[in-house]
Amino acid sequence: MDDTLFEPSRLSADTPWKVLIADDEPEVHEVTRLVLGGFRFEERPLSFLSAYSAAEAFELIRAQPDIAVLLLDVVMETEHAGLEIVRRIRQELGNHRVRIVLRTGQPGQAPEQHVISSYDINDYKEKTELTAARFQTTLFVALRGYRDLMTIETSKQGLEQVIDASADIFSQREGRSFAAKVLKHLARLSQTDGITLLCRIEDTEADQQRYPIALSTAPHADLVGREAGQVLPDSHMASLNTALHNRSHVFGSDHYVLHFIDNNERESLLYIGEGGVIGDVERKLLEVFSTNVSIAYKNLHLNQDLVDSQLEMIWLLAGAAETRSRETANHVLRVGLLAELLGRAAGLDAKAAENLRLAAPLHDIGKIGIPDAILNKPGSHTPEETVIMRSHAQLGAQMLGNSKRPLLQLASRICLEHHENWDGSGYPNGLHGEAISLEGRVVALADVFDALGSTRVYKAPWPRERIREFLIEQTGRKFDPRLIDLLFDRWDDAEALRTQYPDT
Repeated sequence: MDDTLFEPSRLSADTPWKVLIADDEPEVHEVTRLVLGGFRFEERPLSFLSAYSAAEAFELIRAQPDIAVLLLDVVMETEHAGLEIVRRIRQELGNHRVRIVLRTGQPGQAPEQHVISSYDINDYKEKTELTAARFQTTLFVALRGYRDLMTIETSKQGLEQVIDASADIFSQREGRSFAAKVLKHLARLSQTDGITLLCRIEDTEADQQRYPIALSTAPHADLVGREAGQVLPDSHMASLNTALHNRSHVFGSDHYVLHFIDNNERESLLYIGEGGVIGDVERKLLEVFSTNVSIAYKNLHLNQDLVDSQLEMIWLLAGAAETRSRETANHVLRVGLLAELLGRAAGLDAKAAENLRLAAPLHDIGKIGIPDAILNKPGSHTPEETVIMRSHAQLGAQMLGNSKRPLLQLASRICLEHHENWDGSGYPNGLHGEAISLEGRVVALADVFDALGSTRVYKAPWPRERIREFLIEQTGRKFDPRLIDLLFDRWDDAEALRTQYPDT
């Protein structure tokens, strides 16, 4: 696997979007450049490439797979040269990212309905209808599609690398080798050649906080035993203080500080210097890895057989797009514990209930593949965005479904079913009643119960009676009536989880 992490999104605001004009008429190239000369998308300009034949266009796409949009004429060397190139780009090169806008001055030779149904193109325009305004609109749509595809692809590639790194650290059974592996992988994942330090916190109550360096990557091994304040600039020390005080990760413009707590409540900070600017996807996946490290840190001395099955998936615990803070990380922890409580009450044996506890936090893992523009949209989603948003159920199931481990197979099923409703009105498959697995029904209820009683940026926690009224209203609609009864019988125990594992 390529060691370069998240490369598609490591682009500055000035990095242009590549647009390839493929047309055998030179004036078409000139007009296109003139009309789109000042065009910008997400503050990035366009960079134009020109090809005057289909064959030349194919070679440019082969040589530069980061071309975002191909403006392609149908008739060039032959009457259907453009269409043949579409097939070759998609099939021979396997490039499904580039957005292909077919332009034709002879629509009768390539009827729109036939072309769209038979070829993997993204838009079809007659040259005569492309006013400047329509041309810019077409390009906006194409670039949005390319951006969203790259976000999903970047997420998947990054996830694979996080899995590889996690598997390595989970195999470590001794504390120092574990820490060394963590430093190694963090340096690789953050693409830095700078300093990577592990600082163990000795006394969080001290007026003058000390940050002794316990471990450092080469070539900075000589820093071990020194104080971080002797090595790092004041601005970076401020990040260490913030991370310790807030018990949270801190991402600066040129450095990152990751916070961990072991099972003895000892705190440690991982400092990564000269990491460079990272985007939302990179930050999200680094946080996934960091959460994984924290959990592995706490479970370092557990039975290895349990770790092999448990920790392979627990690294994903905060992988859902919304689990990027201490607040929401505790949400998924509580969902797992509540799912275990309800599962036992519903008749699961101890082992099955434990597996449910471990698998339940992964219910929204598919959201890591949803573009931030859709995931974090403040208003209502368009019908098209709703389809993409709802795809997180299938995405999560697909991410986990290829695993041979029963635990992740269970998590895959939960991903797929936790938005199904008892009355059949849910998605993605409209399952009804007991056609939804018990585990899927349990997690659906546990997730909603905890979310309603928790603080979110968009709402205050609901009071007990309002939550009970809502659940009663949704009994037989969203939720299994039997599970509602079991929850009501154990209401105090369920609420106690929020006290034991608070959001803040």
